[in-house]
Amino acid sequence: MDLLEQILSNKNMNEAYRRVYRNKGASGIDGITVDELKEYLKEHKDELRQRIRTRKYQPQAALRVEIPKENGKMRKLGIPTVVDRVVQQAIHQVLSPVFEKQFSDFSYGFRPKRSCEMAIIQSLEFLNDGYDWVVDIDLERFFDTVNHDKLMRIIANTIDDGDVISLIRKYLVSGVMVNGSYEETPVGTPQGGNLSPLLSNILLNELDKELEKRELRFVRYADDALIFVKSGKAADRVMKTIVRFIEGKLGLIVNAEKSRIARPKDLRFLGFGYYYDSRHKRYQVRPHPVSVQKFQRKLRHLTKRNWSIPLDYRIVKLKQVIVGWVNYFRIANMKIKGNCGS
Repeated sequence: MDLLEQILSNKNMNEAYRRVYRNKGASGIDGITVDELKEYLKEHKDELRQRIRTRKYQPQAALRVEIPKENGKMRKLGIPTVVDRVVQQAIHQVLSPVFEKQFSDFSYGFRPKRSCEMAIIQSLEFLNDGYDWVVDIDLERFFDTVNHDKLMRIIANTIDDGDVISLIRKYLVSGVMVNGSYEETPVGTPQGGNLSPLLSNILLNELDKELEKRELRFVRYADDALIFVKSGKAADRVMKTIVRFIEGKLGLIVNAEKSRIARPKDLRFLGFGYYYDSRHKRYQVRPHPVSVQKFQRKLRHLTKRNWSIPLDYRIVKLKQVIVGWVNYFRIANMKIKGNCGS
């Protein structure tokens, strides 16, 4: 069975529908909800498949929404229609195992059986092996700046199926609706689509391969990358050459203000801060002060007296937030107070 038929198979499409339904989420520009999706697919699935096979299928524009980031700026998300989410998920399910075989052991984001916790544990291993100068690379607006041609060339090196390549490109250029008017998307992969995390890993795997070729120690989680070396001089050299590679070969933009050479105590990675434990003579992690403040803000919001909601609901929400926090930071030392950067 060729790749497109694997994507369109009953089994794969049904699984994609179940995933999209489980994740719920808002409607796209056509207003069809996840609850109406089953009925819609029952009626239109054969026609949908036929249009995809004959390359007549045209994904709808994603609905642009903006959500506030911690720094006060806005993160742009694109909400595809529920039907497009199913098709994207179906593509993801078939392509993910193909590319997984190529991905680095040191990349942890958006991958099966991998987690933030594993990335943190690996970073501590490198630090405690003496690689305690860190090149902290920050990619500027990564999802908005991906070069489509570069990405499609990399995909085409592995995927020898013109129909699948054509379908992925259609999703990249399907545009967004902003306040009722259509905008083209000549670059970028829309954050919010089911395919975006896989596409970002496919592109950034080129960076992983380059780092491995140079025998550098690194940890990458999505577009956050830390490179570990033994001296300030090595860190300077790596920073210069890797920035050149990222901008020249991958066509991405490195944020010069946020990218830096850091010592462990100055790091913030995936919500964790690092410190040297002199009793055990090794680096450890704890929740970064910024993460602690964020947690405290959530708790204050949930315990506001003037918030007129039933007590039962408030308790459930509080429990969810506290259990989520404790589980996420379970590998950290929670007892130590004070600033990780001190």
